[in-house]
Amino acid sequence: MKAKDFDKKFDDDALDITDDLDLTSARRVNQQQKRINVDFPAWVVESLDREAARIGVTRQSIIKVWLVERLKAEASNDGLKELGH
Repeated sequence: MKAKDFDKKFDDDALDITDDLDLTSARRVNQQQKRINVDFPAWVVESLDREAARIGVTRQSIIKVWLVERLKAEASNDGLKELGH
């Protein structure tokens, strides 16, 4: 399919254009995974497990979510500092 035909199909609000895409080489920008190991005291792991069970997610998921939230908050705070707040 030529690019102009694909664009037209997209612009015409086609419900599903995924059949027209080659997703075998697709990647998400800034989403490359990198494995790390972190050691926590037993009480931290137990607390993480309790909280993860309470909200119905895995330990790994809660760690990821909390770290991302904290990093975003820190980035936001850095922006406020630059503005003099």
